[in-house]
Amino acid sequence: MSRLSRPTQEKFVLDLLAWSFVGLLAFFVRIDLPLLEHKRVIVWYVAFGVIPKAGLLYFFGLHRQSWHKVGVRDLYRLGAVLALWTVPVYLLNFVLSGWTLVPRSVPLIEGVLAALALGGLRLLARVLFERQAVSLAGLEAGRGKRVLIVGAGEAGTIIAREMIRHPASGLQPIGFLDDERAKAGQSFVGLPLLGVVDALPRVVLETGATEVLIAIPSASGRVVRRVVDLAREAGIPYRIIPGVFEILSGKVGISQIRSVSLEDLLRRDSVKLETAEIAGYLENRTVLVTGAGGSIGSEIVRQVARFAPAKVILLGRGENSVYLIQQEMRRTYPELETHAVIADVRDVSTLRRAFERFKPQVVFHAAAHKHVPLMEENPWEAVANNIQGSSNIVDLCLEFDVQRLVNVSTDKAVNPTSVMGASKRVAEFLVQRGAARAKPNQDFVSVRFGNVLGSRGSVIPLFQEQIKAGGPVTITHPDMTRYFMTIPEASQLVLQAGGLADNGAVYVLDMGEPVKIVDLAKDVIRLSGFEVGRDIEIVFSGVRPGEKLFEELLTAEEGTSASKHTKIFVAKESAPPANFEAQLAVLKEAAARGDAGAVRAEFKRLIPTFRDFIAS
Repeated sequence: MSRLSRPTQEKFVLDLLAWSFVGLLAFFVRIDLPLLEHKRVIVWYVAFGVIPKAGLLYFFGLHRQSWHKVGVRDLYRLGAVLALWTVPVYLLNFVLSGWTLVPRSVPLIEGVLAALALGGLRLLARVLFERQAVSLAGLEAGRGKRVLIVGAGEAGTIIAREMIRHPASGLQPIGFLDDERAKAGQSFVGLPLLGVVDALPRVVLETGATEVLIAIPSASGRVVRRVVDLAREAGIPYRIIPGVFEILSGKVGISQIRSVSLEDLLRRDSVKLETAEIAGYLENRTVLVTGAGGSIGSEIVRQVARFAPAKVILLGRGENSVYLIQQEMRRTYPELETHAVIADVRDVSTLRRAFERFKPQVVFHAAAHKHVPLMEENPWEAVANNIQGSSNIVDLCLEFDVQRLVNVSTDKAVNPTSVMGASKRVAEFLVQRGAARAKPNQDFVSVRFGNVLGSRGSVIPLFQEQIKAGGPVTITHPDMTRYFMTIPEASQLVLQAGGLADNGAVYVLDMGEPVKIVDLAKDVIRLSGFEVGRDIEIVFSGVRPGEKLFEELLTAEEGTSASKHTKIFVAKESAPPANFEAQLAVLKEAAARGDAGAVRAEFKRLIPTFRDFIAS
């Protein structure tokens, strides 16, 4: 007992006294029992149980439970401990019934009374604690925020309870809104359900709510957008708890409340990874990531690190960005061996040294030029980096028996209208060519997806910079439409596609519904606290060279077939042209001369569906 702190000593003693007392009480509850005739049996029975009960309480650590936060699992544990005493004593008493003189029902009565007594102590402590917290919350209400919670599910009730327990946070929950009919008229954690979501403006007016909290982690972007619009109509601020895939621990707390972001408005169903499939090709493997300092490459590194690789090679030509991701890995995964290689994928000799030194077993190829307008002006660079760089990676993967190569591609490779898109389509051809030469234990695949929110050079940071400067926000065309994903979602699906191991396949990720860029711009303006047209103007600047109004994820001749994963499809094979090698050599020669016209002409020969924006 000396090793226990004072609060745990008190809980231990209270448990032991209560459990011993109910042993005595069980005899009184027993009907028609002459107590005076059984006083020696009663004393013996209670005394006999003190030491074993103390041992059970200590061994199972019931004194270490937090009584004011007791939950169902704590009560299950308590029940198990009581059963470990009650059942053996009952059976022993049954066998020795002619010797002990203890009525057979007494151990069972004691067990029931013990569950009520010990469980009651814990529930009483919790009730008193929460009542005190509610009282303190009431005192703080004058200077705290009155929070209306949208979503009376598990996340909403947990966050409400957290607010009640922590009045110092200045957040006072006043009730819930929820569209589920079965919840109508009910209360949750002592707070009423005040109506459906559409009643938000009215409820705000009636209750004096000063903030709306969206507590539906699985909500779609459409639902979040609806709540945001209603909160704006009511004239009060709104915040949100993170989506499911962001809360990896599965816990919700006050610290996780944050402002609504654009990703919330575009929320899709969370990605459910087949972790065993991914771990099967990453665990204890040496993994090399090209473009490791980029937005996609660095996120692939983060996702790979979760699956216990033997080492991760961070290859990129930007030393600062590679340094930053390496430092992050050393902080987050100190046990993981990482190596930084500063190299350009166009430099085959430097790449070969890296492959010779580390002998990677899995390669994710994310290094590429991706800016459409810049590649229109510098088409030879798209050939040198996206094509020659990919060719170098594929050849080295063949030479060094790499087990898995995953090439990160783009929807712009489909019926390309830009040099960048055409270069990525040729990169897919190169991976398919490598797959045809691969050994039975090798799998070379490409993964094609659309725009990624927040990636470098994407439209969102541009809008934010324009808003910061006071506007206007520029959009090329009112009908411009794109597919969007979050960086973690895209990177996780890249890893998942690598686990499907269909050599030569081009995988297409489920990008959900396309989004109009003008709607995206309006959302960014509103989330920045401004009104469209009043504070920030939107102007249309005209379609830029190489841009499409609508992106496609498949070529017309391809189509898709389902894979084992619901969010990944396999494009029906569209093989490189028969004279691919000869045409590729001519393309590289044109790029080496810096002949933009010849580069475009060769792209047209290599990819019949290439529509050259400039030439037309």
